[in-house]
Amino acid sequence: MLVKKTVEKFIREAGSDSPTPGGGSVSALAGSLGAALTTMVANLSFDKKSYKELNDDIKSEFDKNYKELLKLTDELKAIIDEDSTAFDGVMAAFKLPKETEEEKSIRTEAIQKGYIKAMEVPNRCADLCLKTLKLQKVFADYGNINAITDVGVGSLLAYSGLEGALLNVKINLLSIKDETYRKDIEGKMIKSLEDGKSLKEEVLSIVYRRLEE
Repeated sequence: MLVKKTVEKFIREAGSDSPTPGGGSVSALAGSLGAALTTMVANLSFDKKSYKELNDDIKSEFDKNYKELLKLTDELKAIIDEDSTAFDGVMAAFKLPKETEEEKSIRTEAIQKGYIKAMEVPNRCADLCLKTLKLQKVFADYGNINAITDVGVGSLLAYSGLEGALLNVKINLLSIKDETYRKDIEGKMIKSLEDGKSLKEEVLSIVYRRLEE
């Protein structure tokens, strides 16, 4: 399993001629680290006087978002390995026989289903990275000032995971023949990127502002 490797070995394999870990797995890792860094900021804030002085609504949001980010960290971590096998169905479909017209038809359909299946993993990764970005603002606003830059790094990582995952969605999408389905996914991709970029920039603007206070 990729997640069981040391950091050193993971990086070495990412730079080798092995197809895995590739951009999809690395995007999931980036998203997971972005979520994890944000929970670190929460853990460094809970016992501080500044946190205890917050009103109950903010404390409630802080705690709720912290718990959600813990889940997202684990879900994104799982995708690191899932992505490495996401393309297996496509490869298996290409190996199907194609001697008769019926075999060709079955093979073509299997290839199309394979590409759609392969796209589902990075698409889910992108969704989870976007959810991570949506949860980070409260930590930028009220997290421990001594760890405020970690919220910024977490936001950058979550956005990198989002866009990186969508690149993998895009390359699979190019092979899908259903134009209506393709356009629907492309529209959602554009919206996710726009929302993600806006959320990342909002968090970073708060981080830079607080660094100047």
